Amino acid sequence: MPLSPEEPQIHESAQGPRVTPATGRPATTPRPVPGPRTAATPRPGRPVPGPAPVRPAPAAQRSHTPGGRSPSPRQENRSAPQIQLIPALAGGALDAADEAVDVLLDAGRAPGEVLVLTTGGQHPWAAHELTFGEAAYWAQHDARDDVFYADAAAAERAAARPVVVVAVNGGSDDAVDRALSFAKSRAGALLIACGDPKRVNSVLGAAV
Repeated sequence: MPLSPEEPQIHESAQGPRVTPATGRPATTPRPVPGPRTAATPRPGRPVPGPAPVRPAPAAQRSHTPGGRSPSPRQENRSAPQIQLIPALAGGALDAADEAVDVLLDAGRAPGEVLVLTTGGQHPWAAHELTFGEAAYWAQHDARDDVFYADAAAAERAAARPVVVVAVNGGSDDAVDRALSFAKSRAGALLIACGDPKRVNSVLGAAV
């Protein structure tokens, strides 16, 4: 399917440059500062103090497709989501997922269109928001006005969104299998898996 130039593609492809694994490079995005957020405040992964920082422009090297085409950010009417892979070890999967979210938002995706799942430890934003109680935490999910982060153990409670990002940051084989399989069923247009390529392919059943 022809792809249009708004949303960068992040997958590893034999026909294009490989994406550099997240592990082993210095983290460029500060860890999220927990706390209640509104549409006017920075999303997870951005520092809170001072004026909202300007996100870097999407880098061309992070968004290659065969033939020089770029994917469209709006391809919701698909029988199955497009699957992309960012190779990363467990220790770098969260950073890779946060970077993928940045690229998606820079390309025009609305924050409420993105769901991030983790297979090991909770994303720092989710861990903090849960300290206010599950009701408040899931109310933010239902509001659909921001990126939502959830652990694989609670993934089945999350509603479908156009884009689902999975950070394979540890966890049991069952947790990884459940998160990837669930993500594939819930992603309307795009599934991005940040983790070991062999592990991801063994669950999704296709080389990505």
